[in-house]
Amino acid sequence: MDANSRGRKENGWNGLLAAEGEERERRIAELVSSMSLDEKIREMAGTTNLLKQAMMLFHYNKYHFLAGGDGRLGIPPLRFTDGPRGVAFGNSTCYPVSMARGATWDRRLEERIGEAIGVEARAQGCDFFGGVCINLPRHPGWGRSQETFGEDPYLLGEMGAALVRGAQKHVMACAKHYACNSIEESRFYVDVRVDERTLREVYLPHFRRCVDEGVAAVMSAYNKVNGWYCAQNRHLQRDILKGEWGFDGLVMSDFVWGTRSTVDAALGGLDIEMPMRRYFGRRLKRAVMRGRVPEAVVDEAVTRILRTKARFANAGSPGDYTHDKVACREHVALALESARKSVVLLKNEKDILPLRRDALKKIAVIGKLADRENIGDFGSSRVRPPYVVTPLQGIRDKAGSIEVTYDSGENPAFAAAIAREADAVILVVGLTGRDEGESIPYVKMGGDREDLSLRAADIVLIEAVADASERCIVVLQGGSAVLTAGWRDMVHAIIMAWYGGMEGGNGLAAILFGDENPSGKLPVTFPESNDQLPHFDKKAKSIEYGYYHGYRLFDHKGMAPAFPFGFGLHYTEYWYSNLRLSAREMGTGGAITVEADITNRGGMAGCEIVQLYVGCPPSGVDRPVKELKGFTRVHTEPGETKAVSFELKAVDLAYYDVDAAAWKVEEGEYTLYVASSSRTEDLHLKGDFRITAG
Repeated sequence: MDANSRGRKENGWNGLLAAEGEERERRIAELVSSMSLDEKIREMAGTTNLLKQAMMLFHYNKYHFLAGGDGRLGIPPLRFTDGPRGVAFGNSTCYPVSMARGATWDRRLEERIGEAIGVEARAQGCDFFGGVCINLPRHPGWGRSQETFGEDPYLLGEMGAALVRGAQKHVMACAKHYACNSIEESRFYVDVRVDERTLREVYLPHFRRCVDEGVAAVMSAYNKVNGWYCAQNRHLQRDILKGEWGFDGLVMSDFVWGTRSTVDAALGGLDIEMPMRRYFGRRLKRAVMRGRVPEAVVDEAVTRILRTKARFANAGSPGDYTHDKVACREHVALALESARKSVVLLKNEKDILPLRRDALKKIAVIGKLADRENIGDFGSSRVRPPYVVTPLQGIRDKAGSIEVTYDSGENPAFAAAIAREADAVILVVGLTGRDEGESIPYVKMGGDREDLSLRAADIVLIEAVADASERCIVVLQGGSAVLTAGWRDMVHAIIMAWYGGMEGGNGLAAILFGDENPSGKLPVTFPESNDQLPHFDKKAKSIEYGYYHGYRLFDHKGMAPAFPFGFGLHYTEYWYSNLRLSAREMGTGGAITVEADITNRGGMAGCEIVQLYVGCPPSGVDRPVKELKGFTRVHTEPGETKAVSFELKAVDLAYYDVDAAAWKVEEGEYTLYVASSSRTEDLHLKGDFRITAG
């Protein structure tokens, strides 16, 4: 390297890394002004070579996806890897899918998972993690529901922010897919029609939460919103994201078909086209030269890119990112903890669970999925861990002296005969990556589910085995809600185990045998029938997204679900008492503290997930019956009482006033509930408070 080259790097990229605040911004501006148009445009697109991209059609994430970089100026490229089950590169730790982690309602656990993912990404040469998927599943049959944390904007935002916090101790994180992306099979062309209030209150708050947490990047969605593809949607990207929210990071496109234009995308606020330069290469240069895209727009994009790279250039401790950290003992233990906490006990008739090792001689495990490595879909979120513990393996390892027999269930009559000889039956059924997940063009796997029912063969098997067994436990695997009507009353216990990651079998077994008290709660409503859900057309060219979905829709229409949002049973009983409010009145800019006592009345230690819901006063605008506004996990020993506390701010109860183009806090009488789920019977404590002017 000659002296001039060293000087450029020291005074340019390396120089600005040493600066902070306004000085860093000044140096970034100087660096951008010193770059040629070609150099600037190079920063605005993926740069992975075409041969590697072609190879990744058969093994996605075999290589890092690169973007930008400049050898002359010493600017490094972005090194992107996908998620969110873990690092999609190499043989990394595979955690339960995000929906399962949403069922833990555990912010701190999700932050720790983010930290571990960040370490493994850096250990494998990546510095950009694209796994903060926070799309809201308007219909639980959306194929990629498993990649997100649940149906509620508040829960989504809190869990997404926790993942951002953890990952960004080591790498840049990207929140995706902005916005209104919740149909998989028509994602490349569907036009989502949504009114401004619904957009603001339902489909954007979780993105705002991650922006406030400092997320480095936002990925635009494939679909259109109100007639404009998201990557060129000025209202979403310039007016709201970069304008109102003050987001100073970068906006990147989803891959290949995520960018559909040059001029509209550049003017609309897109900063990086991924994974290659189609529109943000020669076409962008011509558009600038012809005056169709002001060079100032390019400068703004490059400034955002360099600012983001610089912000994370010195993240973490480089010496800590050794390859032995990938799927290390600590991270595998974290995967097991997450698998245990994510399991949701939906039914437990006559307390047949947990299974007592000293009371059983023989257990039958039935179902093809019991002996299959079933960890989620095969799309961009796929992680290839060094091993996977199946339910059958986990049960055998935890059964002690109990004899464990296995049958695939292909012949229901034979399975029933085996069940008849056993003291208890564990029947594992559900979904795989062929049934739901990212829809991969020209490959028949993944996609959406318009019908949430199990396969007919699974239902026949359940009926046969349940008729033959006096202790039949159904374990469901999948990434979202499943219909249970028709067979639910035939069985004695039901567990939702999701796609539990590499330690999923051990996590499930810990719950079955009572080594762990189940604490998971549903992050998505399980309906009684398909008819209770919003209209869903997986091939729709245009669709309207209404204001109501999930538990809010069930409340609005007075419908009873099979299992409500926030629901989950335990091996102990919790008692709620002594509701306390720090004040019964607050101004529109004020806050109150809500406290309550939770008592463990059973004989086993465990964690309860306490939820805070708020109902608004009668209003001139349509408002939900109640909305989630807080949650916390509380661990108690048998007989122990602990206090829980929530801060409730008036501003968090605002609605979006379309006429004023502003958020408005209504004055009036509000009702709050401290609850164990969203259903009426579980709204244990109720209190009222008033919001007044001022």
